[in-house]
Amino acid sequence: MLYQIASFLLDVAGSVITGACLLRLYMQRQRVPFGNPVGQAVFALSDWLVLPLRKLMPAVKGWDGACIVGGLLAQLVEYLVLVLLAGSGLQLLPALVLFSTLRVAILGLIGLIILHAVLSWVPNHSPIAGVVARLAEPLLAPLRRILPNLGGLDFSPLVALVILQVLLIVLGNLQAGTLH
Repeated sequence: MLYQIASFLLDVAGSVITGACLLRLYMQRQRVPFGNPVGQAVFALSDWLVLPLRKLMPAVKGWDGACIVGGLLAQLVEYLVLVLLAGSGLQLLPALVLFSTLRVAILGLIGLIILHAVLSWVPNHSPIAGVVARLAEPLLAPLRRILPNLGGLDFSPLVALVILQVLLIVLGNLQAGTLH
């Protein structure tokens, strides 16, 4: 029971920190300004980790390596503590970190698509709605070009969610095959 509680709490903390680092990277890549509530939250959650890492590793071709390494480090600490609590599995650590970081990224995209869809149903002039729309658009625009126009109904979020769920299934099977 204590291991399950520790695992849950570490997963929550690790996922929040990793998600903040990955969202920071994605917002930078999409050139979304950080002077909004989302950007401020991302800074608050990730500055303590990303800023020191930037001193060690500069951005390469527009990719902020500090954000990537920060996300991986958060997962590494999470799984290192779990492995130490379990007493075995240290050799699995690199695979666990990689798979869990990818899982956080996919789940973050799923959350983004769901939030975008919900916000699109109601008139909303919140600064968060604009940020969410800008972040979701690169994922949905290619699908909109492929999907037929169905009388003004946008099914691209639904299709994106199905694709992301399939990716989670594939990732889960790859992880199971790698770790067993």
